[in-house]
Parts: sequence; structure tokens; C-alpha cells
Amino acid sequence: MNFINLYLLLWLCIPVLLSFSSKAVDCSADTIGLCTPTVEEIIEEVITETIEYESDGITITTTTDTTTTTTTVTNEDSGDLLDGDNDYVVSSKEGDMDIDWGGQGPANMPSGNNCYNLGPDKCAQITGSGNSTSTMGVPNMGTTFIQTVNISDLNIKNGGQTKYSIKVDKQDAQDSIYMHITGKDGNTNVFSGTDILSASGTNSGYQTYENGFDFSGSITTIIIEVGGRDVNLAIGPLFDDVSVRVLYNVISTIVTQTITSVEEYIALNIDAPEDIIDVVEDVFDSNNVVETDNGIDFEPIELQEPSYESVEIEIQEIEIAEIEVEVIEMEMQVEAEIELEIEISGEETIEVETDTSKEEAPEQETKPEKEQEENETEVKTVEKQDNKEQEPTEQEEEETEETKTVEKKETSKEKAVKKIMKKIDDKKRYDDIAQTKTLVVMQVLGNTKTFFDTQKILNDRVDFFTNVTLPDAEINDNNIASYFLFAGSDGLHSEMVDSQWQMDLE
Repeated sequence: MNFINLYLLLWLCIPVLLSFSSKAVDCSADTIGLCTPTVEEIIEEVITETIEYESDGITITTTTDTTTTTTTVTNEDSGDLLDGDNDYVVSSKEGDMDIDWGGQGPANMPSGNNCYNLGPDKCAQITGSGNSTSTMGVPNMGTTFIQTVNISDLNIKNGGQTKYSIKVDKQDAQDSIYMHITGKDGNTNVFSGTDILSASGTNSGYQTYENGFDFSGSITTIIIEVGGRDVNLAIGPLFDDVSVRVLYNVISTIVTQTITSVEEYIALNIDAPEDIIDVVEDVFDSNNVVETDNGIDFEPIELQEPSYESVEIEIQEIEIAEIEVEVIEMEMQVEAEIELEIEISGEETIEVETDTSKEEAPEQETKPEKEQEENETEVKTVEKQDNKEQEPTEQEEEETEETKTVEKKETSKEKAVKKIMKKIDDKKRYDDIAQTKTLVVMQVLGNTKTFFDTQKILNDRVDFFTNVTLPDAEINDNNIASYFLFAGSDGLHSEMVDSQWQMDLE
């Protein structure tokens, strides 16, 4: 069994990026004209799965980070820019042509029947027969009506379209009339469009013309120019009821983020032996698991060895806590004793007063005054003796309390040491850190701070060991001594044995 694979404690993070869209938006600042209104929703999910392997199972935590980007495209309408009620132009620049806008060449502002099919109110008439180029660059111009409209407050950034409408009554087919619109972003031309409404040679009569010009990006101003030419100088082109509006793209993006976490515990290795689980837990409690290029490795956890000062501070903190608890308990005990004494003394006072009131009347009737005085003297003597007996009792109590306090102070350090030793895990009681802490605790308890400070190093004796050897082949023996030692002894032993067999056993 590979217990590392079973009980390995590690964190495994698996990020997964998922992205999907409900509908694509094809609209940007470079888009020319109007975009199709749409809503695009892009959802990106980052799923992180964290797996914790433990001795009895695994905990799987799945965290989903969802980012939803919603992009909405709409077509906004500025309304009629030439309507004074919309606050883009003043009354003199409105499209009802009651007042001349101003421009190039001669013009007329007729009314009534002179406006023909345009209605009885005023209209605008092109009377210039010249053939030049207009301010906005349109050729074959004799007369122009021109104005600039500020639309910066619309905050147009993503393109769009200008749409116009104009009513024209051209009585002379040789005349001509055109509509020109220029869009600018500050001083930069964004678009410029010209529509020849009715060219020379066209017998158009009364007509309503509608069209538009596409643009991209941003615009802040619109320049409107209506111009033309009166060739026969009879009745020039007439126009009225001019309206210009801007339809523009608005792109809005909303980003929302949600984070959800789901935790799942799966029990594993239920039947694994307890001793294996204990070994593995000890391994990972004492080491950090790190991922390397070659797989999983272990790094020992660096623990700070306990010092005399740190253990002493720990003992002092425990002592202070113990003293505070003892003081609180002592105060509560004293309060309880005082309350009990007050209750007892109150009951005795009530009994004495009751008995005295009952006995006073008979004694006055039966006993003389002399006997009463003697009784009072005896009572006083007894009270004095009682007071004398009580005094040493109170002193003894104070001495007893002091003795108890001293004993508690003497044993408080021992209690603190016991608590510190109980904190050491049984499984780690014999490791280096635990053993070192035990020695330090013994130092603090025995007040032997300098026990390990002075340690004498024992030096080796010089020339105690030498390289001199005795050659075995040159050891001489004493043959005579050997003879007497071995031969003599052997002979005596043989004689002693033989003497036993020669004994007369009869």
C-alpha cells in the first residue's frame, strides 16, 4: 500500500476558463451608420477546484468565479434639430422658414399664394442665377440658406445617421435645388453629404424629399445648407418645412461578477489501520509538502527552540491568570461568609430581645434589687471573657489566611508548569523540541538558569594512546618457570586423583 498516495496532504488548484456568448455585437466606433439594436451577453467562468487529501478522506472545494459582460446597442433619436422646442436652434433658425437663415446670394421669403403648394405661411425662395461653388463646396450655386447646429450634448461616440425631410415646389424645370449636410467633431470633418433634390431639366413640381447620410465615430456639430439656382429668373425653387434629426448608436456595457463556493467531503480509507494513519499524520505534521519538478517532496518545519526567557514568561502569564481566578474565588467566599454571619447575628438578636421582654416582668416581682445587680455584674464578666476568647481566634484566622496565601503562591508555579507540560502532544513528547522544553521548564522550576551556561570540555590526555606495538614472534618465555608451574601442578593433580582410587573402601 502506498500510503503517501492515500494520505498525502496537499492543495491542488485546477483553474478552468469557460467563455460563451449569447449573441455577438457588431458595433464599434468604426462602424459607419446605424447598428442593429442587440444585446450581447458574454459569460466567463473560472472554476477552481481545491482538493485537500487527509487521512480519512478528501475535501473538494469548487469555487466558480463568474464574470458576466452585458453589452447593449440601441439607436437613439435626437429629435428634430430645427424645432425650437428641442432647444437646439433659436426661432430665427427653425425649419418652418418664417425667417431667412442667411447665406450666399439673393433670396426671397414669400407667403400666401406665392408659396403655391407649400401652404399660405411663409416659405423660402431661391432667386440667385449665379453659377459658383457654395461655402460647403457644392457647385452650380446661385443662392444658399445655411446654419450650424451644436449637438455636443448628445455625446455621440459610435456613429449613426443624419436624416432630413424637406418640401420643395419647383415651378421651372430649368431650375435646381440641393440639400447638403456636413458633420464635424470639433474642427474635424466627419462626413459631408449632398443630395440633388431636383436637377436642372427635371419638371419635379411639388415634392417631399427624405434621405440621410451615414457617419462613424463622434460628431459635435451639424452644418445644414439648402441651395440651388434660378435659371430663368421667373419663379425660383421654393422650399419649406425642413427637418433634420440624428439617429446615433449608443453602446452600454455592464459587468457583473459572482463568486460561489461549494464544499464536498468524501470519506476514504475507512478501513486503513490506525497505526498507519498515525504515522502519516506525524510525517505531515512535522513537514511541509512542496511540489517539485520531480513530484512531491517534504521540507522539515522549522520550529523555534524554547528558551529560558520564553518559558519563564509563559509560566508567569499562567501564574497571573491562576492568581486572578483564586482572588475572585476568595472574594466570593468572603462575601458568602459575611452574608451568613449577618443572617446568624440578626436571628440571635431577635431571640435575645424576645426572651428579655418575657422575663423582665416576673424577675422584678420576685427578686430584690440586689440580686438584679449581681446578675448584671456576672453578665458583664462573661461578656469580657468571651471577647478575650474571640481575639485570639481572629488572630488565628488571619494567620491561617496568610499561610494559605503563601502556600498558594508557592504552588502556583507548579500548577503553571503542569499546564505547560499538558500542552505537549503525547505523540511529540520525545522529540527534540519537547525534550528541550522539558529541560527548560525544569530549569525554571528549579531556578537553575545558569545550569547549561558553564560547561567544561574534557580534554584528551596527551600520549594516552600510542602507535607502539609488541611483535608476537619476539615474546620470550621462561621455560623453567613454566615447567614448575604446569608440570608440577599436573603431577600433584594426578597424584590426588590416583589417591582416591587407591583408598580402601572396605
